Amino acid sequence: MMGDHAPVNVEEYEYEGLPPNFTLAENMVAGAFAGIAEHTLMYPFDLLKTRLQVINPSPGGLYTGISHALATISKAEGVGSLWRGISSVVLGAGPAHAVYFATYEVVKHAMGGNMGNEHHPLAAATSGACATIASDALMNPFDVIKQRMQVHGSVYRSIAQCTRTVYKNEGLTAFYVSYPTTLCMTVPFTALQFTAYESLSKVINPSKGYDPITHCTSGALAGAFAAGLTTPLDVIKTLLQTRGTARDADIRSAKGIVRAASIIKRQHGYAGFFRGLRPRIITTMPSTAICWSSYEMAKAYFIRHQND
Repeated sequence: MMGDHAPVNVEEYEYEGLPPNFTLAENMVAGAFAGIAEHTLMYPFDLLKTRLQVINPSPGGLYTGISHALATISKAEGVGSLWRGISSVVLGAGPAHAVYFATYEVVKHAMGGNMGNEHHPLAAATSGACATIASDALMNPFDVIKQRMQVHGSVYRSIAQCTRTVYKNEGLTAFYVSYPTTLCMTVPFTALQFTAYESLSKVINPSKGYDPITHCTSGALAGAFAAGLTTPLDVIKTLLQTRGTARDADIRSAKGIVRAASIIKRQHGYAGFFRGLRPRIITTMPSTAICWSSYEMAKAYFIRHQND
């Protein structure tokens, strides 16, 4: 176990930085491991969030809260339905998170984010923004497929079927119609999350050694902070990604952030922008805790392995 060993000696190199012989490939493997672990373990909660955020769902898809949604879905569709669409996430999360964390480390290092014990919010925010722009370009089509399979009454039973149908009926742009909205959400989300994570880690663990509790706690708090502030954008993104399954003609024809936002405001008021707030935060906290813990564990493994 990693926790059974003393932290890596920070006099040799800063653990939070990249040692000279820490390869990009090892960094990407650590990122892929983190992404798959995070999305696989938290997938049922992500499905609940999507169901609660859908505007004008099909009959039987109306839920009053997390507990009601969980009970209704399990009873009506079976417990296995909570993992419907997970294969899309597993296929996309590995490569996307490999790019995500590789970009994060390279940009953070280039901007001096690993120097000294002081906080570097600009380096953290910039590295997070660059990381999500790169990774979302890979992940967005998989995310569209995932949410199409998650919604109530979905007729899709496989990634291949969903991909073919969406492409045939809506064209290639359907896989990227929400990409601008996704970036509008994930760029501030990741910038906020990375800034909070880096700052919290340095406050809780000033020695900067590998500490699972620090990484888990900092990841959870940073994720909750960022998720709460960006929920309105997540609701808009969900509307755009699930528009092809909507019964409402206005929703089906929505093609941009402004149009989607106006539909939500007209139908549900400002409260509509915070649909799924609680499940989003509840999902994000353990999700980011798992992601950061997995990444730091894999990163520590490679660093320790190089020292042996």
